[in-house]
Amino acid sequence: MKSARSIRIFTGISIAILAISAISALAFGTVSTFTKKVDAFAGLDKRPDKKSSAVNYLLVGSDTREGLTKEELKILRVGSVATAAGKRSDTMLLVHISKERDKAVLISIPRDTYALIPEHTTKAGKVKPAVYSKINSAFNWGDAPLLIQVIENMTQLKIDHYVEVNFAGFARVVDSLGGVEVCTKKDIDDPKSHLVLPAGVHTLNGLESLKYVRTREFDGMGDLGRMQRQQSFMSAVLRKATSAGVLLNPITMASFINSALSAVTTDSSLKNSDLILLAKQMKSLSTSSVRTLTVPLSNLNYNENGVTASVLWDPELAPQLWDRLRQDLAVVDEVTPSPSPSSSKAGKVEVIDKFKTRTAEDNICR
Repeated sequence: MKSARSIRIFTGISIAILAISAISALAFGTVSTFTKKVDAFAGLDKRPDKKSSAVNYLLVGSDTREGLTKEELKILRVGSVATAAGKRSDTMLLVHISKERDKAVLISIPRDTYALIPEHTTKAGKVKPAVYSKINSAFNWGDAPLLIQVIENMTQLKIDHYVEVNFAGFARVVDSLGGVEVCTKKDIDDPKSHLVLPAGVHTLNGLESLKYVRTREFDGMGDLGRMQRQQSFMSAVLRKATSAGVLLNPITMASFINSALSAVTTDSSLKNSDLILLAKQMKSLSTSSVRTLTVPLSNLNYNENGVTASVLWDPELAPQLWDRLRQDLAVVDEVTPSPSPSSSKAGKVEVIDKFKTRTAEDNICR
């Protein structure tokens, strides 16, 4: 798999935390004008039907360098705005928020996912026939609308809202929280992200965090290891943003909300009033109610139809996952065994987690 250039996975947490930490509607009203808009659903038809009032966000990272200073570009070693013309997406995150707004599931979609890109009109106005490629090609060729079309075709899950963020936005959000604590059980010396970090617990600033979530070359796990670190980082942001030091400090909270909203580009239908309503509905959401996982995979080096080194979704587990989300069902089963003939008490609840999810508590360094 190619090395990643951008991971903006924190945006899912930004939306969730904005909902959790929204103490006043005034705070949202003050910063909403900073949010950029894009027609993310332009030209889309024959979309999946909604089976519940749950909400699905597609969160995308763009590798544009806009907003970074020359000094920050030098620290990150990612090249200038001019040398990285255009934008690409390396990682996508699908966030499913339950109809009761009391649970959330965050699913990492590998950028190298093998996918059928449907016929579409290029930015130059030419019609390109359907072709198999890696899923990140959809964003490069047709921006948000084409990417949403591909994901909806593959999951039959309707995307309600779209959120996109770039390098600068990621760093600003982390810095607004005063840094985020992470734990690494191994020394990190990554030649691509240029992150050098000894094993242990560290509080990272915005640029250091950006390096951390881009890291993929030091442990031999590639994108899979990187996505695990992304999920751990999301949990760390969630814990920090819901801590008393943020929630009870109006200055810090306002800075965080302002940074998060000004950092993202959203679909044109996502309004300030939607975020306020979501905040009221989700104010009781806890870190234990947020589960993170990667789309179940069956082949990590799939080669077919001219596409090489792609990853293939599991033909049984992936459809089961999307079906559960369509119906707003739990992704983890809890089964209570029947009592034995010699006992009138039921057995201990058994947790069946075939999708290998994690919670924020699971990601805490122990």
